[in-house]
Amino acid sequence: MKLRYLNLFLLFAFIFTKQIFAQSPDFKTLANWLSGSFSNEEQAKQDSDYFHITLRMVPVWKNSKDGIWLYVEQAVAQKQDKPYRQRVYHLTEKDGKTFESEVYTFKGDPLRFAGEWKKTEPLAKLSPDSLETRSGCSIILTKKGETFVGSTQGKNCESNLKGAAYATSEVTLFKDKIISWDRGFDKKNEQVWGAEKGGYIFKKIKE
Repeated sequence: MKLRYLNLFLLFAFIFTKQIFAQSPDFKTLANWLSGSFSNEEQAKQDSDYFHITLRMVPVWKNSKDGIWLYVEQAVAQKQDKPYRQRVYHLTEKDGKTFESEVYTFKGDPLRFAGEWKKTEPLAKLSPDSLETRSGCSIILTKKGETFVGSTQGKNCESNLKGAAYATSEVTLFKDKIISWDRGFDKKNEQVWGAEKGGYIFKKIKE
């Protein structure tokens, strides 16, 4: 009888371990497409309503077994040493076609980590438990043809920037570019910050 229970335990342990380590091809593609350096320089030259922004996303904590972690840094092209947004994204797979990107912020002044994307092991001295979760700001992504499309959910992502009550993010991810549209809305659902015409078009660039 004890041997039977032991075998059942080992079976469940094996299944659980497979769930932790298993990554579908689409999940790996999602992580690969998100990783890299991006710029909307072309868009900014064509339309002065858009600032020239650089976006860097690099894997961190590569030995983690609970998904994929990315360090994210956005900066005005002329001020890359002082990024205006620094985040950590935690990518997990909900099912074969649905994925979640949880958003984390740094405790204290995030500028101390500016330029970490250049390092071989970014954020090596940190761990996920040293971050703060932006509750309600996760982006749920689904695979649609040759793209991944996602957004935040409803009004769950709180924001107080420029009088906003909540923020929304919409993302369309291609192999070679990301269209990202972040906006803030007040309690009357009127937009108070963010691009008005549409998302920023970040094309993947080579350093």
